[in-house]
Amino acid sequence: MITTNISDFRKDIKSYLDKVVQNFETLIINRGKDEGIVVMSLQEYNSLMATNHELSSQKNESRLDSAIEKFKNGKSFTKDLIEL
Repeated sequence: MITTNISDFRKDIKSYLDKVVQNFETLIINRGKDEGIVVMSLQEYNSLMATNHELSSQKNESRLDSAIEKFKNGKSFTKDLIEL
């Protein structure tokens, strides 16, 4: 996680945004008395949204927990994909 203030961010926007994307960093911009801002890459955001969706219902969460438990206990299997 990288932290900066709004003044330093303005001075070197490109460098900060490059670090966020290239290093999968989260950038927190402190704005004094105002609310802080969080900047993350689109890939990281999409990953968080996918995780949020998977855990959004009890049924999905139970399926995921079950799959993880099977994997940990060596009860998983692999299948080849059929190309059409």
